[in-house]
Amino acid sequence: MWNRPRFDLKIRLTLRVAAVSALCFAAISAYFLIEADRSVHARIDGIADIAARTLELQQGKVQWINNPHAEFPDLDNVAASVMTPGLCLAFRARSGKTLQRFCGGVPSASDQPPRVFAAFYRSLFDPGREAVRPVTSRGTTIGEAVAWVDPGVLTAQAWHEAGRLTAALAIALPLLCLLVYAALARALRSTRLIRAGLERIAANDLTARLPPFDLAELSAVGDVFNHLAESLQTALAERSELTRKLIALQDEERRHLARELHDEFGQSLAAIRALAASARQTAVEDCPALLSECDGIARTAADMMERLRGALFRLRPPDVDELGLVASLEGLVTGWNGRSRGHTRFEIGFAGAFEHLPAAVSADLYRIVQEALTNVAKHAGATGVAVQLAMREAGATKTIELTVADDGRPGDASVKPGMGLLGMRERVAALGGRLTLDGRDDGTTLRVVIPADPGPSLEMASHDLALERAA
Repeated sequence: MWNRPRFDLKIRLTLRVAAVSALCFAAISAYFLIEADRSVHARIDGIADIAARTLELQQGKVQWINNPHAEFPDLDNVAASVMTPGLCLAFRARSGKTLQRFCGGVPSASDQPPRVFAAFYRSLFDPGREAVRPVTSRGTTIGEAVAWVDPGVLTAQAWHEAGRLTAALAIALPLLCLLVYAALARALRSTRLIRAGLERIAANDLTARLPPFDLAELSAVGDVFNHLAESLQTALAERSELTRKLIALQDEERRHLARELHDEFGQSLAAIRALAASARQTAVEDCPALLSECDGIARTAADMMERLRGALFRLRPPDVDELGLVASLEGLVTGWNGRSRGHTRFEIGFAGAFEHLPAAVSADLYRIVQEALTNVAKHAGATGVAVQLAMREAGATKTIELTVADDGRPGDASVKPGMGLLGMRERVAALGGRLTLDGRDDGTTLRVVIPADPGPSLEMASHDLALERAA
């Protein structure tokens, strides 16, 4: 799947503010250019009006004094009062011939704008447009007063104004971006707390809470986060309590099943062995040919009895609270070494003291190790299995780390997905820990980490277990 590049929120918002600011500057520049062009054309229109009226007055004076040799047209006075660089003022006769013309000086070549800007400006405006006003005398048009500004001068002035605006933009835009970025960094500083809270939630620390924020949006996020954390904490506590009750019910069912097997099936097997022994005595005297069948029945009954003892041992392990977790696990590993008959070597090691663990924690750890070893024996085909139980201390926090590592064949797993793994996960979840399964080519490692200090639900479970054993 194609991943889009990720940008920092502050940078993204700053870039958007910069883009909007640049568009605003462009709009302002366009407005100033349009207003400047409009102002110039209004000015030359006014100059053309003044020149036309002045020429009409001159023509009327010539006719009044009846002096055909008087100079006409005479734009000197008008030109002297309105002339600016690039401004041109002229009188054009009816024949189209220009009789008089005045033009102000134009800027030097060094003041000329770039050709690209000049072409762009001339495509948008009409800098060489003439302002034409008719000059009349006794109701007859005798010519035109014409005023215009040199296109190069207008383009140079526009370039000068645009340069000033560009310089202002070059100074103001970086400062604006810095101010916006600093303001956003300050406003979004609270997002670090939100991220830290989410990371704690992801690490199963449901006690994480966010403080109130000044911004309404972040405050709403914090309220939702705290409500979600409280809901998850409540749901997890209820799930753990339900899991504890289910595990307790499962253990009780196992004990009940163990009693039934011991009382019913065990007595039946003992009766079969007794009958087989009696039949053998009878066969010795009356029918020696039946001795082999009697011995076979006795061996089968003895084998079934041995298997029954193993099943009873798995269903109802020794009292961990009385023997202690270390002794119980050593006995469990010894039993597996005896049943494997040398095909698989089981080892166990301890690091730390486990004498003061709550009964519920010890019982669940025993069940987890028992289930893990059972799965190794059934599925891994391993030649060696190492169990390690360690007490870890990090400051005031104590954790129990359990690892079960085997050297099973490549592709085999010591724990198959099924009821065994599900049962272990339920027990670990009830203890408030985590379970990981690492499968490699040279074997599989099951790792369980749980807190050594029990919560209220585990203390209640230990109390219930002690009352049940006392009863």
